[in-house]
Amino acid sequence: MVFIGEKDYERLVKYCLLCLPKEACGLLGGIQDRQGKWVKRVYFLTNMDNSAEHFSMDPKEQFAAIKDMRANGWKLLGNFHSHPASPPVLSEEDIRLAYDVSISYLVLSLADPGNPVLNAFQVDRERNVLEEAWKKYVLY
Repeated sequence: MVFIGEKDYERLVKYCLLCLPKEACGLLGGIQDRQGKWVKRVYFLTNMDNSAEHFSMDPKEQFAAIKDMRANGWKLLGNFHSHPASPPVLSEEDIRLAYDVSISYLVLSLADPGNPVLNAFQVDRERNVLEEAWKKYVLY
């Protein structure tokens, strides 16, 4: 289970909407316990492909995000990207590029921008895609 703070979820959606018509992308840092993965920070990164159909994250921004995670005692929990006009599922390219079986892969569909849909997945070593539950939580 992936837990995302309500405000982080809202920021993620807003960022993806601002990037339209291009795909948005980023990383998720936080902690993992028996309940699941708790996102403590969403890192919004530049889509170097500048495309509506592909993304690649800026390596310098990736490095800075990982450095920040380590400084906070967090780990990389996953990444996210948006699909501006298609469903919230991993594409064949997304699956091919899912190199880390320990993290979650989140896809936000903006096919209907007024009703964004977020799904989370895991990809195993054999390239099987497993849907992963996610939930918003409120920080007090």
